[in-house]
Amino acid sequence: MNVAKQWTVVIDIDEHDGRTRAVARLDAHGAEDLVGTGLARCNPADRDVPEIGDELAAARALSDLGHRLLDAAAGDIEQIVRRPVHLDR
Repeated sequence: MNVAKQWTVVIDIDEHDGRTRAVARLDAHGAEDLVGTGLARCNPADRDVPEIGDELAAARALSDLGHRLLDAAAGDIEQIVRRPVHLDR
């Protein structure tokens, strides 16, 4: 059975007071939607390059989202096998 699925991740990025925040939202089309967040800030001694803050915050949000997705999968498996499971990160 071949079934193609498409999940969408939308990343919203905003900046306030030298801090960049990214929120990554997974739309799994019917499955539970998950959200990951990431933060970045510019070291006062460094030159301010907004693109770097965006990249760091987005990467951290995606990493957080990935961990939440693994936790959700582990919870689903636990419901089936009726015992605790641990999925490597």
